[in-house]
Amino acid sequence: MPTRTRLSPGALAVALLVLLAAVAVATLLGAAELGWTRVLREVWAQLTGGVSPLSEREAAIVWQVRLPRVLLGALVGAALAGAGAAYQGVFGNPLADPYLLGAAAGAGLGATLVVVLAPTTTGWVVGPLPLAAFAGALGGVGLTWALSRAAGGGTAVLLLAGVAVAAFLTAVQTSVQQLDTDTVRQVYTWMLGGLNASGWREVLLVLPYLVVAGLVLCLCARLLDVLALGDEEAASLGVRPGRVRLVVLLAASLATAAAVAVSGLIGFVGLVVPHLVRLLAGSGNRVVVPLSFIGGAVFLVVADQVARTVVAPAELPLGVITAFTGAPFFAFVLRAQRGRVR
Repeated sequence: MPTRTRLSPGALAVALLVLLAAVAVATLLGAAELGWTRVLREVWAQLTGGVSPLSEREAAIVWQVRLPRVLLGALVGAALAGAGAAYQGVFGNPLADPYLLGAAAGAGLGATLVVVLAPTTTGWVVGPLPLAAFAGALGGVGLTWALSRAAGGGTAVLLLAGVAVAAFLTAVQTSVQQLDTDTVRQVYTWMLGGLNASGWREVLLVLPYLVVAGLVLCLCARLLDVLALGDEEAASLGVRPGRVRLVVLLAASLATAAAVAVSGLIGFVGLVVPHLVRLLAGSGNRVVVPLSFIGGAVFLVVADQVARTVVAPAELPLGVITAFTGAPFFAFVLRAQRGRVR
């Protein structure tokens, strides 16, 4: 495994080129048979003011369906993978996940409340479901943090508090679902995760949160490397461990909440991608955190391409695709870390 602790310009350039290639391929190819050469000529026509080879309907598929979905997949994947790398760095635990602190359970409860209880709402700039999921995810993390502080704080206490809060919120969600069993299918579909209802509105919704969270996490990556030396050593170097952990947890949870709000629950991205980055590029957080953002974007763009084309014209839930990849990988990591994870 590489031991590189600083991100080289070459590694960053390669990662960005891979991301650009994944976005381009996913935009050119899709369930609708438009022909990749015709789509490429459409893009060139838009850039140069030429004549489009596509009909108005076909052009709408490219610009209003495919492209926003691909970009949203990249943003969601980046958010989940970057948050996963940050959680793993904060806790010093390679099995930490973005949904660890109750974000998923809180988002699921918020979405379920809207589906079951809220009347049909029109005229919203942003639909009530993503807003409720976003608020629920942040609420779940906040409840976990408050419970852990009341119990004395510490990493282990925070993890246990996350498990307790997730179990409680999941129980409440199940109880709410029983109020209207006709909505179970809709809630279940949302919880499987997917990007099939995505558009430019969702892209613009998640983008500012991801930009803020991404900048904070990348700037804190060096401090996470310092924390890995131990709290006493970090304090002697002028770093405040408690403050750093709080800032990183808030930023990672913000990114997770924004991703969950627009995509539902998509698991394993925050576990698989940071580990692959460590295997390929190095183990330092200054390498892992920024490359995880890019790697997560690539991972989810490719996974969504598989989800929407492998059984076309039908579509597989994106969460199923990531689970097929992530579950075996999780078992591999768990076995590899045997005796080292506490």
